[in-house]
Amino acid sequence: MPTIQDIMNTSPVIPVMVINKLEHAVPLAHALVEGGLKVLEITLRTPVALDAIRQIKSEVTDAIVGAGTIINIDTLNQAIDAGSEFLVSPGVTNSLINHAINTGVPILPGVATPSEAMKLMEKGLTAMKFFPAEAAGGVPMLKSIGGPLPQITFCPTGGVNPENAKQYLALKNVACVGGSWMAPADLVDAENWDEIRRRATQAAMISR
Repeated sequence: MPTIQDIMNTSPVIPVMVINKLEHAVPLAHALVEGGLKVLEITLRTPVALDAIRQIKSEVTDAIVGAGTIINIDTLNQAIDAGSEFLVSPGVTNSLINHAINTGVPILPGVATPSEAMKLMEKGLTAMKFFPAEAAGGVPMLKSIGGPLPQITFCPTGGVNPENAKQYLALKNVACVGGSWMAPADLVDAENWDEIRRRATQAAMISR
């Protein structure tokens, strides 16, 4: 099983996908992967999310499929049962992170402050999601955290877009960014897979 660091280093951008219709799952995943973004985060915000993970796992063999919006042990277990290869949480609790570590499935836990990051370091974790990135201080905040805590590698998510993604990726403590601009709801609803593929190609070319 790849580590969370391996997964973060696969692509500069991880698409954060909200899937409302199950029939969109596979064509959306194909468009993103064909554009060069192999790591896909399916948020558990919709009733079809778990089935979407199962379908993408089955039919898009080049994809590395993970589950986002892991907020408790129940959602964590459901995501693993659906075949998720990695997990992403907006924040952490002791019970959630301890259970995640025990499963052995790679997790990208969300933090917004140095104190939260240090608590995860005590558990041996050094890869984290910085969320909500822009609201929590953005690039200047990550620069400041990188001074005293250079061991941590981040994936900033929340307010990241094509204009600021390169600024984040230029930081030494950022391996990748998460965002939804490649597959916004209007393009998915319109089933405009060509435009989503084009946006994914552009995102995959953003240099670290």
